[in-house]
Amino acid sequence: MEPTYPSSLIVDKTGSIFLAGSYLVKAAIGEETDNETLGGATTHNSISGVTDYKMKDDPTCLDTIKKLVGQFGKDPEAGFDRVPSIPPLRKPNDLLGLFPENGLKPYDMTQIMECIVDQGSLLYYKEHYGKSIVCAYARIDGWAVGIVANDRKVFKSGKGEMQMGGVIYSDSADKATRFILNCNQKKIPLVFIQDVTGFMVGTRSEHGGIIKDGAKMVNAVSNSTVPKFTIVVGNSYGAGNYAMCGKAYDPRLIVAWPTAKIAVMGGAQAAKVLTQIQVASLKSKGEAPNDEEEKALFEKISQRYDKQTSAYYAASRLWVDAIIDPRDTRSWISTGIEAANHAPVQKFNVGVIQT
Repeated sequence: MEPTYPSSLIVDKTGSIFLAGSYLVKAAIGEETDNETLGGATTHNSISGVTDYKMKDDPTCLDTIKKLVGQFGKDPEAGFDRVPSIPPLRKPNDLLGLFPENGLKPYDMTQIMECIVDQGSLLYYKEHYGKSIVCAYARIDGWAVGIVANDRKVFKSGKGEMQMGGVIYSDSADKATRFILNCNQKKIPLVFIQDVTGFMVGTRSEHGGIIKDGAKMVNAVSNSTVPKFTIVVGNSYGAGNYAMCGKAYDPRLIVAWPTAKIAVMGGAQAAKVLTQIQVASLKSKGEAPNDEEEKALFEKISQRYDKQTSAYYAASRLWVDAIIDPRDTRSWISTGIEAANHAPVQKFNVGVIQT
């Protein structure tokens, strides 16, 4: 029997999940608390990540279940689910104003998605958990899809910790992994929208298991058998490129907007590292540069590196399949799924994932 990856819904104020209720907690360890704080809807959607959807009432919960089931692929057929297409909430031309020109300013990925998906079809997965990655079921030109997208806003986690947009944290990697597994189980094509600067680093992240959680996400992406489509809209740096289904992870199509930048790391950081290496090499030969020479060396390396991160450089080396007009994103994805619909989906076997 194949494994299943069910969705977990919880109704606000009435639903709760915990290993031990408040009375048992007080008896066992002396802690004063209440059942809502221990395991209510807000706790499990914003802090623990145990549940996937927070519903305001029972009717909303039942309607959401209908939407989720309504997007399942048809077994044993090879086809993907499609309904009559509905135009997006926002016009494709809005993309040109919503995405920052230099890609540096924070922006709302939800607004970008609203220019691409069918109006009213977005259904967010674990919306209040791991917020630096947006996961959502949606429809694009009628096709059921699962979207995994980097969000570039600045967030506070459920624990009140600041998180930077475009960075993959342990909670966002865990959320994306579970969502990718769900889409494979339900035979729903995956769309990755990349604007990622990489995984979070540092002592705190390492102690929190960022390697383990990042590996889970890469495992899920690499073992996916449903069609994958990748749109690089901004940054695509380092291991973030891998986790968000870069070229090496066999997307059916990987295309880039003209604003895309693909590299091992950001231009400024890379230029500093390369300059330090060059200066160290010169010093070892007794040719230590002065401050002005070192600055000139940095500028030269930075300009060369910036040129090599551009979407055009990537396309010329087949790192992406095409550079597209952002307004054509919806049609590219729809055509890609239509083509992929003619090939059967292989059995999904993700192997062992360390939890």
